[in-house]
Amino acid sequence: MSKADFFAAVQAGNAMEVSRLLEGDPALLSAKDDRGASAVLTACYTGRQEIRDLLLAKGIPLELHEATAAGQLSRVKDLVEADPSVASSYSPDGFPVMALAAAFGHEDVVRYLTGKGADVNAVATNGTGYTALTGAVTGGHATVAAWLADHGADVNYRYAKGYSPLLSAAANGHIEIVKALVANGAELHACTDDGKNALAFALERKHEDVANYLRGAGLTA
Repeated sequence: MSKADFFAAVQAGNAMEVSRLLEGDPALLSAKDDRGASAVLTACYTGRQEIRDLLLAKGIPLELHEATAAGQLSRVKDLVEADPSVASSYSPDGFPVMALAAAFGHEDVVRYLTGKGADVNAVATNGTGYTALTGAVTGGHATVAAWLADHGADVNYRYAKGYSPLLSAAANGHIEIVKALVANGAELHACTDDGKNALAFALERKHEDVANYLRGAGLTA
């Protein structure tokens, strides 16, 4: 069986096949795919938590970006205490490690990295425009998004196609995130490049609670 088969099993969430392939070739545990992503990172990216946990249980030595994505605070601490500068580092595919922690909802890791000097507004270098806040919003992690907004994250940051965190949160129906962003000064009247505001998205996607809240805040479509 090839490395490609192994990564296919990881992406498919096939725990039995992942285990079988690892028994035949333990070196696969530290293999990287064609993009340079490990199996653990691939499992995180594809939402395969069972596979992620299976791989972690095998004792794979995590690099910092993998540890932040997987929420392994003790490993994050070990690496950052050894070299504090890595708190502000990026993954090989261009995401700030802070953004990876936020995107997967690991508030304890986000808080720790911030305390070690990581920039909450660091922007991905891979063209996505992702920051920790946009990652938390996209992932629907309300408490992480609120904490970031309370601790200096740019709530009016604009990225792909003119989206802002508020526009994304409204489009996806994340009412608690919408409230936290507005409370921290998010621009209600912001529009995407094609002219849609947050209320337009909420109405289009039938998020009535979000629409009612935005109307109450004074926004019209």
